[in-house]
Amino acid sequence: MSTPSTSLVHDRLIESSWARCRAFGLDHGSPARFDELAGKPLEQLLESRQALLHTTHREVLPFYENILGNSHCLIRLADQHGRLLKTWGSQRFVDPACQHGFVAGACWLEHMAGTNAIGTALACQQAVHIEPDEHFLKAHRFMTGSASPIFDAERRMVAVLDVSSDSYLPPSHTLGLVKMMSQTVENRLILDSFEQDHFQLIFNTGLNNLDSQWAGLLIFDHGGIVRAANRRADSLLGAQLPGMTVQELFGAALGSLLDHAPDEPFALIAAGRSRLQCQLKKPTLRPPVALPGQTQDPRVEKALSQGKRLLEKDIPLLICGETGTGKEVLVKALHRASSRAGQALVAVNCAAIPAELVESELFGYERGAFTGASQKGNPGLIRKADRGILFLDEIGDMPLATQARLLRVLQERCIQPLGSGDPLPVDIRVICATHEDLQSLVQAGRFRQDLYYRLAGVRLHLPPLRERSDKRELIRQLWEQHREPQQRAAFSEEVWRALLEYSWPGNVRQLSGVIKVALALAEDGQIEMEHLPEDFSPTDVSARPALTLAKVTDLGVLLQATDGNISQLARRLGVSRNTVYKRLRAQGIGGDGG
Repeated sequence: MSTPSTSLVHDRLIESSWARCRAFGLDHGSPARFDELAGKPLEQLLESRQALLHTTHREVLPFYENILGNSHCLIRLADQHGRLLKTWGSQRFVDPACQHGFVAGACWLEHMAGTNAIGTALACQQAVHIEPDEHFLKAHRFMTGSASPIFDAERRMVAVLDVSSDSYLPPSHTLGLVKMMSQTVENRLILDSFEQDHFQLIFNTGLNNLDSQWAGLLIFDHGGIVRAANRRADSLLGAQLPGMTVQELFGAALGSLLDHAPDEPFALIAAGRSRLQCQLKKPTLRPPVALPGQTQDPRVEKALSQGKRLLEKDIPLLICGETGTGKEVLVKALHRASSRAGQALVAVNCAAIPAELVESELFGYERGAFTGASQKGNPGLIRKADRGILFLDEIGDMPLATQARLLRVLQERCIQPLGSGDPLPVDIRVICATHEDLQSLVQAGRFRQDLYYRLAGVRLHLPPLRERSDKRELIRQLWEQHREPQQRAAFSEEVWRALLEYSWPGNVRQLSGVIKVALALAEDGQIEMEHLPEDFSPTDVSARPALTLAKVTDLGVLLQATDGNISQLARRLGVSRNTVYKRLRAQGIGGDGG
């Protein structure tokens, strides 16, 4: 039961809300208006909130399934502007006249919908419970609602979570539950931002509630400075914590605090306050992120820096660049630097999978889904990337029908294997790569425009080797990477000049191959021009007009000129071997693969 002081605070909150509603020009009989979004604006709204939606779904769904599943409750998530993003649960209690207010895109701010849990929680920036008769509009008095705002790691209000129903559950029950759920989401937002390279201090009033979502959470760096904290930590320690030090908060030396074994409970006395039970989690140390030879060129540095930040925000990345520029190497570096480094990186070469097998390989299938299907079924590559990263290389070669299914997976975050009626949730980050101009493919009708805009959240460009400012350093690093321990002699001046002046149509991949061959032929002596591969001809190749796949009508002639060597032909055209194989099959020509 509420204390008198709590009741008084609540009554004043409702009075203030009703006063705002009157100032907005509303009266009790005003119709319910929700200013719904639809079409492209709604798609853009949901796209911009993907990370929040996914985090909330992951953290809230267990509450619904385990606690609220048997009730007539509806959980609603709205953004900081009061627009609904997602609902979980039953809408059977909703008045038919208000159904349009319970779909994604509806606005529940007070000036539109009067006093209500979502709008009033946003206006007050605190958790609220609204009884049926406390709604300002009579149209909304068929329900009760409890809502709590959600703050991110930087203490910005980013959303509000609501539990609504037609039942008369004790306010303390639903309000406590929605506070717990919002705190759970907040904790995850904080951890996703900091857990890889910062310390976590989890604490509460007793050992029995130390593993609760309602425990205090502090994130601090190696100097002891608090970088983030949840609101429960503020309550337990009586301060706004970011910027303070753990030494100030607990009167303890940083070294003694860090000496505690990870996950083992221990006690601390908060300065001037009570004894708290604590648990320390130490950062996951990672090897430094390095791209072989790609740490000097500012454009590559920019791609790596942007990619690291945006991948954590669940913004799809599209890596563009000529074949052989190191797109897959960049993806591996981004994976190592991400919060998903401990999970799978699943790479899919869209050009290498035959068109008739793409859907079953990507989306998987149930046992007996089609003739010839494995009796064990196949989870598919997308499901194998669950909680990790899915890398779609040569995305421009994906068949149109498969593009449509991929778009649904990215929008709904669920996958439906062939032969199965039940969609399965997947948690993936997506990185795509291409050497082609996808916008041109869209104009040509070979790539879906809606998928292009979905995947090209940010385009990261890798420059070709001939334009790189760190070419000399790259050559040194690849020589160091491929040489045997006893091979100390490097390149002659003539070889250095040739390597630096060459146009490198095959980019870093070709350079790596040339250095491997030269090291093998030179054995332990200095590398001279005679040790370079026969197809490496700096003068001839650099002077030759640029040759592209689009200009070639008969690959057979070029294939004969390279003695059937697919690798050499791919380097001349600046494309991958898989792309050459695909075009050769289309022209009815075979090759020995060279």
